[in-house]
Amino acid sequence: METKSLWKAHGGMQGVYTHASAACACAMTFAVYVPPHAEGQKLPVLWYLSGLTCTHANVMEKGEYRKAAAEHGVIIVCPDTSPRGEGVADVPGDWKLGLGAGFYVDATQEPWSAHYRMYSYVTAELPAVIAASFPMADMGRQGVFGHSMGGHGALIAALKNPGRYLSCSAFAPIVHPMTADWSRPALAAYLGSDETIWRKWDAVALIEDGARFPELLVDQGTADSFLADGLRPWLLEEACRAVSLPLSLRMQAGYDHSYYFVSSFVADHIVWHAKRFAA
Repeated sequence: METKSLWKAHGGMQGVYTHASAACACAMTFAVYVPPHAEGQKLPVLWYLSGLTCTHANVMEKGEYRKAAAEHGVIIVCPDTSPRGEGVADVPGDWKLGLGAGFYVDATQEPWSAHYRMYSYVTAELPAVIAASFPMADMGRQGVFGHSMGGHGALIAALKNPGRYLSCSAFAPIVHPMTADWSRPALAAYLGSDETIWRKWDAVALIEDGARFPELLVDQGTADSFLADGLRPWLLEEACRAVSLPLSLRMQAGYDHSYYFVSSFVADHIVWHAKRFAA
């Protein structure tokens, strides 16, 4: 792991790092905020998964999470959203496929399968890097949240790994990507034409097929231009209600899909996760 930059913020340290990823077969960049803490103290780890077109930097620069993370003693890890670099497949001009659009799945179809293994990266490889490189990280207390495509990633990571995460929340997640116009082409490209396989990478389908999580928190802006076609949180609400899975869906009046929305509620989410880390 190579340290690219370090900044002091709210008494802690915001760092950006790179390493050679075996899962993605390329160099990957990620950000970690470590709050102020006593020597030897162990801190819970909260993963933030970003949305389409983003890198690790979008939430780091616009998310306004450090003050709350410092106050509540939570490490925030922000991975990239896709593999990058020479030889990594892409479709120039298509922001919903390729670079910046990994969708947190493990691709099985060429040419994507060579590098696009973001699910394995964020749930297995990068956690091992964090555990080895940040001795204050308590990997027994992990939570996950994310925005849009990253909200989808957070939901499936929690649902597919019972017992791994103590908490899961999302901002404007893509809850049912296999039926949403803006995500179906990516699933087809990465996973092939068999839609039964897609169900393993879809929060609503996972719940319908038996996956469970103790509780979920979702914030969604009512003025989000992607609400009706891409996000449709009511589908998650219906799936959760059908199996009595606790979901707090908060429709936030007037908010759109931007980081103005995310930054308005990120502290609420960190507090929510911190309470579950302390339980």
